[in-house]
Amino acid sequence: MASQFLRQTLTKTKPSTIIRRFSTAAAVASPTGYEEPTGVTMKGVKISGRPLYLDMQATTPVDPRVLDSMLPFYLSRYGNPHSRTHLYGWESETAVETARAQVAALIGASPKEIVFTSGATESNNISVKGVMHFYKEKKRHVITTQTEHKCVLDSCRHLQQEGFEVTYLPVGSDGLIDLDRLRKEIRPDTGLVSIMAVNNEIGVVQPLEEIGKICKEFNVPFHTDAAQALGKIKVDVEKWNVSLMSLSGHKIYGPKGVGALYMRRRPRIRVEPQMNGGGQERGIRSGTVPTPLVVGMGAACELAMKEMEYDEKRIKGLQERLLNGIREKIDGVVVNGSMDRRYVGNLNLSFAYVEGESLLMGLKEVAVSSGSACTSASLEPSYVLRALGVDEDMAHTSIRFGIGRFTTEEEIDKAVELTVKQVEKLREMSPLYEMVKEGIDIKQIQWAQH
Repeated sequence: MASQFLRQTLTKTKPSTIIRRFSTAAAVASPTGYEEPTGVTMKGVKISGRPLYLDMQATTPVDPRVLDSMLPFYLSRYGNPHSRTHLYGWESETAVETARAQVAALIGASPKEIVFTSGATESNNISVKGVMHFYKEKKRHVITTQTEHKCVLDSCRHLQQEGFEVTYLPVGSDGLIDLDRLRKEIRPDTGLVSIMAVNNEIGVVQPLEEIGKICKEFNVPFHTDAAQALGKIKVDVEKWNVSLMSLSGHKIYGPKGVGALYMRRRPRIRVEPQMNGGGQERGIRSGTVPTPLVVGMGAACELAMKEMEYDEKRIKGLQERLLNGIREKIDGVVVNGSMDRRYVGNLNLSFAYVEGESLLMGLKEVAVSSGSACTSASLEPSYVLRALGVDEDMAHTSIRFGIGRFTTEEEIDKAVELTVKQVEKLREMSPLYEMVKEGIDIKQIQWAQH
């Protein structure tokens, strides 16, 4: 297989490099840090080996079968898919159209409704700004949620600077929107409702079918950011009644740098292009379509269609193993977001009486993300957790565990062991935890300032 040849080539070029067996780390290429026989040193931090990878909401490793499908279009079939005068262009064009059909099949759409982009961020920008700019004479109002991805929130703020009005719907403590509130906020000049399918931080799945029915009732276009939903939960554009849907390649074991935008044809949705150029992708997204990346995304979608049910069942078992393993050994563990309406591969936990950044620093052997956003000036808790009404101290302690197709039981068990060990260590140093164990209600204490 091509990927095996590539792996052997990479291994031979650096015989001294220690390659960890294939797992969620997908360590087929040499690491960028300096790897010693006794560990890895990077950015001044030394750990015993490559960390366990449990950050699947950030990105996923490329499935080797996806890589196999891509390599010919880097090495021998490298034609521009827009070249219409020779074989190289024809075979690339055929490959792109095959990939378009593979993406469409996974979401129940027509291939003619798929536009390839550089990723979900670009798709979100085209959807939010493109729709409102196209219908700006009559539509001046957008509805979204407080827990959307930053690219949707920033696109909405950009529209506000241009004079559009935006309503940011609050969410409940479970992370879900109030459908009655959505219905009340729709106005005659509402041009778009944009609500993400699966939240990237807490994994909650919004009631998309019900949202779609409300939008259809008021004849308002419905856009959803489905980057975290594609290939993980069943997506049906007809059932959800979406007009636009943003998709990403690297969240479904495909390559980075490619995504797609679903645009409904009947009733037709129109957008103003955000990029000018050669008019590729029906003029909506100009620029040469990157054949290898598009082929990779198509292959990833086809694999997801075949294996999604199996993956979900297996990942659910690993999620339960992780949560139960931690809760059996330590108390004060809170799951952020709904457990009933949740993608099983996302587990966002808060640990009481533990400082989140200290916990992350101590978990260098597990690649996870924190719910905290660290800026150069201050440390603020996640805006998503704040929207849920999570106490600031608990929001600071959140850790997002992302489980995926290649995660093993051994990795989950090791993550449980390391997490429990670090939480216990930090609590031993916490005077607040000592007070709680002694039965003192620390919320009733009035702290004196000096």
